[in-house]
Amino acid sequence: MSDKENRLALFGGPKAVTDAPGDLFTWPIVTKEDEEAALEVLRRGAMSGTDVTMQFEADFRQWLEVDYALGFNNGTASLQAAMYGCGVGIGDEVICPSITYWASGAPAYSLGSTVVFADIDPVSLCLDPNDIEHRIGERTKAIVVVHYFGHPADMDPIMAIADKYKLKVIEDVSHAQGGIYKGRKLGTIGHVGAMSLMAGKSLAVGEAGMLVTNEREIYERALAFGHYERFNQEIQSEALKPYIGLPLGGAKHRMHQLSSAVGRVQLRHYEERQAEIRRAMNYFWDLLEGVPGLRAHRTAPGSDSLMGGWYAAHGHYRTEELGGLSVSRFCEAVRAEGVEDCVPGCNLPLHTHPLFKEADVYGHGRPTRVANSERDVRTLDADLPVSGGIAARVYAIPWFKHYRPQEIEQYALAFRKAALNYKELLEGDTGNPASMGGWNMFKRK
Repeated sequence: MSDKENRLALFGGPKAVTDAPGDLFTWPIVTKEDEEAALEVLRRGAMSGTDVTMQFEADFRQWLEVDYALGFNNGTASLQAAMYGCGVGIGDEVICPSITYWASGAPAYSLGSTVVFADIDPVSLCLDPNDIEHRIGERTKAIVVVHYFGHPADMDPIMAIADKYKLKVIEDVSHAQGGIYKGRKLGTIGHVGAMSLMAGKSLAVGEAGMLVTNEREIYERALAFGHYERFNQEIQSEALKPYIGLPLGGAKHRMHQLSSAVGRVQLRHYEERQAEIRRAMNYFWDLLEGVPGLRAHRTAPGSDSLMGGWYAAHGHYRTEELGGLSVSRFCEAVRAEGVEDCVPGCNLPLHTHPLFKEADVYGHGRPTRVANSERDVRTLDADLPVSGGIAARVYAIPWFKHYRPQEIEQYALAFRKAALNYKELLEGDTGNPASMGGWNMFKRK
């Protein structure tokens, strides 16, 4: 490449990305098959039924090779039901990573329990197994593990800790449907898996959630909590039988059958589409192998662990290899090259939000997080160094849905140019803003 071609677009050089993306990033892929499935439900007025949902659940059970699957109206409801299924209640504690979407932990409030935040591993960006044990208290009931941005968490040591202390493990698979950890499917390793299937996820069916487990008691408690029409005589748990007929949580959690119908079609094609996404994303990172300052957030190539869908794909940033260049300035240069969604940061640390520090949600007269607690778990928030600084060390990358080498090469060139020309970018670098990312995910601009 000539010096002129290598000149940063930010300073008047040619953009790296010159081709229109077309459907390179379009997701979900909706075909006539999806449309006909949805229309069939509409035409017979079955939107509020459960027959299609139960077929979707059967598909899910077969796909993940689990005993039970239960459809929900959204992922948050499935996580709440997973907590209830695990017996989380008044005064109990749930350990959860601070870097995640709020739904991984906030449903604990509605159960009268509290969230204890733990730090993340700086490489996987998932819950750090080494930061769990010292946070366990007498009332700890469960550990929520988030497979963040599609990367499998290190489940073996987490399960060992859970076994040691007789805790339940809830896998939040919202970012990683179809992912693999050491040959095992995510969501099937812990005691229960829960996930969002909303339109932005890698397995996108509309607005929906799914809970999977091999434990009958967890399944029945989750069902009893918000599936009134299925909380019936088939229940085996003696503790639940006296209340058959009405949901114990006073909630209506069933999946809308338009989502169920689309979900059945999407799931049929998911492994094939996920494989193409995986091929495209790995090709992108292979092109950037060895570029200073940039590291892939992915499982090791050739290992028996696989990224799940690559939802909200990100990369690692090593400012020390680029003369201290801020990730904000780096992303500015990449955007100028034609990569619109290259932004710094990730989810903001939940432990810093007022909801988890001071909010009295239910009128207890004290902060809800500690309203029923035997200890003030907020004191543990002071020791979360990776979570507190991770925003300056990650950035969003394109989420390719198709393997098109020539187009992917243009996007990789944008990142390469910005990294290799870092010295030019240092001039005018005002550093990172006070906050990068967002509570819901990350800011696009």
